[in-house]
Amino acid sequence: MIAALTGRLAFKAPSHVTLDVQGVGYEVFIPLSTFYALPDLNEAASLSIHTHLREDAIQLFGFLTAHEKDAFILLTGISGIGPKLALSVLSSLSIPDFVSAVQTGDLDKLSTVPGIGKKSAARIALELKDKVERLHPAATAAQTLAEPLDRLQEDALSALVNLGYKPAEVKESLKRLAGSSPETRPLKDLIREVLKDLAKG
Repeated sequence: MIAALTGRLAFKAPSHVTLDVQGVGYEVFIPLSTFYALPDLNEAASLSIHTHLREDAIQLFGFLTAHEKDAFILLTGISGIGPKLALSVLSSLSIPDFVSAVQTGDLDKLSTVPGIGKKSAARIALELKDKVERLHPAATAAQTLAEPLDRLQEDALSALVNLGYKPAEVKESLKRLAGSSPETRPLKDLIREVLKDLAKG
């Protein structure tokens, strides 16, 4: 059973990638959150892998973070939720928003996911309510976010909010990264670093 892969990123698309591991190309299906944090083509990439066995195929699903993989496994454990639908959930909702929607029974938010209707949303909320806490531990007390952001940070904030992340969480992450690494970096690199920081919980 393949649990992780590290190799050269030979191809990437929003739905899947090809990882070249010592000359063998592995097709791996991914959620959008992982796609946006991938390195450039031909660079090294590491993904946590879930191997899905079917009668007619073996499919690999890859995730940048353990939280994404755990959420995927929880979702596919629900009757009627297959791997592709689980990826759709992770592509539409950030882990914090997914956890919040399940814990509060926000069926409207869960129903915004393509392929998830009200019945499926209710089943997800019911079956995972007591299981999702480990995906995103309770946030610490909110800190002040009054400091203004520069243009690059504003662009990163806008992009990540459009992906479903909460503005306050993104701002806090941007502040942490600015303190630890004050040098200027390209927007895509900044977004990638914020995603990794947010995934740490």
